[in-house]
Amino acid sequence: MDIINRSSTKPFITADGSQIRELLAYRNSSIRNQSLAEATLPPGQATQEHYHPKAEEIYYILTGQGKMRIEGEEREVGPEDAIAIPPGQKHKIWNTGTVPLVFLCCCAPCYEHTDTVFVE
Repeated sequence: MDIINRSSTKPFITADGSQIRELLAYRNSSIRNQSLAEATLPPGQATQEHYHPKAEEIYYILTGQGKMRIEGEEREVGPEDAIAIPPGQKHKIWNTGTVPLVFLCCCAPCYEHTDTVFVE
């Protein structure tokens, strides 16, 4: 049984510029076909616009306020919002609030730096 506590993970900066803690993936568990990470964006910060040719993503906002852009459409997002990001769709998220924007990020297949293509 794999149970990974957040406190036992080390944060790192992804290719798009967000800080993440990989909670579950093939690198630290028996999971093989997806990954779960916690991402944090400080106030006023944003990820670089990008897409993933292979991976689909789900963002689930835990705390903070932000703006999400997917393929040119922008919407305000906040706690308890779940955001679907299909493979190949350009996306970017901004922290528009005064506290860190913290969200869970599910990727299938598992997140890889090499599956990130920048468009800005």
